[in-house]
Amino acid sequence: MIEQICGRYVTVEIAGRQQRIYFEEAGQGRPVLCLHTAGSDTRQWRHILNDAEITATNRVIAFDMPWHGKSLPPEGFQTEEYLLSTEVYMETVLAVARALDLDQPVLAGVSMGGRIALQLAVHHPDAFSGFLAIEASDFQPAWYDIDWFHRPDAHGGEMGAALVSTNISPHAPLAERWNTLWMFQQSGPGVFRGDLSFYTQDDSLVGQLHRIDTAKTPVHFIVGAYDFTCTPEDAKRTADQIDGATLSIMEEVGHFPMSEHPDGFRPFFVDGLARMPQPQAQIAG
Repeated sequence: MIEQICGRYVTVEIAGRQQRIYFEEAGQGRPVLCLHTAGSDTRQWRHILNDAEITATNRVIAFDMPWHGKSLPPEGFQTEEYLLSTEVYMETVLAVARALDLDQPVLAGVSMGGRIALQLAVHHPDAFSGFLAIEASDFQPAWYDIDWFHRPDAHGGEMGAALVSTNISPHAPLAERWNTLWMFQQSGPGVFRGDLSFYTQDDSLVGQLHRIDTAKTPVHFIVGAYDFTCTPEDAKRTADQIDGATLSIMEEVGHFPMSEHPDGFRPFFVDGLARMPQPQAQIAG
């Protein structure tokens, strides 16, 4: 069977440097730009990209952040430490959206992707038609030492997968649990640590979320009941700071919903898309 997913590369400028970005897409219609979690890549979105009902009316696009998956690090990376920042992350998402000529896409981000979706909702709302903040909160301090994911005496990929395994629902199919863990086992040296630096130590959204105008760009939260990195309570605390934001809780899902339990995630994703503006509604407005 040949899948409908098409993979290509686009070169964009980020922080003054050329970056070759790998992206996959499927479908037609309203653009939906999807962001993977820390330490992983676009393969997490393969089930949504292969969903013929979703892609019948949505152009679903997912891309590998620089240093992740098939997107190489920038030239000269061997002499630097990878630490993702809020500004570079926002610039990356905006650069990819512009390069692909996406007209106010829906932004769907998970985990660190959900965090940056909220940052973009605060700082660049006009670039998007709405936001699906999945496993997302205003700030999450680390309950673990991120340096364990980049040490000479430990395999970073296996350490990352061990952490991830605690955040996958027991209801997740065994095959998808291990597919999800394999993606983290393949993460480049120091990449998961650099992402977690952003997620646990970079700019907090505390005190900023009231600036989001959901009348113009709706925000819908989706969170798994088995997520203890971003618990339902964390997501609700965050959603309560945004007037008009909505929240759905997935009872049988953990922190990596589109990858670990695609069947459990699908109805919530479809519902989230239904809450976002349709292109014709934007034109009429």
